[in-house]
Amino acid sequence: MDKILVAYFSVSGTTAKLAETIAEYYNADLFEIEPVEKYTAEDLNWNNKSSRSSIEMNNPDSRVDIKNICSNMEEYNTILIGYPIWWGVAPHIINSFLEAYNLSGKTIIPFATSGGSLIGKTQEYLGPSLKGATLKTGTLLSVFATEKQISALLED
Repeated sequence: MDKILVAYFSVSGTTAKLAETIAEYYNADLFEIEPVEKYTAEDLNWNNKSSRSSIEMNNPDSRVDIKNICSNMEEYNTILIGYPIWWGVAPHIINSFLEAYNLSGKTIIPFATSGGSLIGKTQEYLGPSLKGATLKTGTLLSVFATEKQISALLED
């Protein structure tokens, strides 16, 4: 089996817990995508059009500075990438992460958590950040995902 990376962005810990479960299931390496400036509750107030996340998500070209890099990305053929759904898509920090690497020839498999939204237009918005990579269909999972749901992530 190819070497697998589970990379994730999590603010509340929900996506982090799911990513840990997935990494353990696949015996994969785990990498947390962290913003240089952590998000506060005020930053995440989607009811406030002036909140940091509202401003970022209203501009499809916005990107978020990332605190850390995966220094051995070339070792992975498959990357499972996890995030919470924001405004019907992946947070723009996911695009920042993907655009930081040469992912040519790699397979990217998104998984998302949500408090009530669907996975939305994630595929459409992540595609341009994946030059040369294969983007598989994303899956919305609960933190309580079953083994069957997790095993389906790598099925064709």
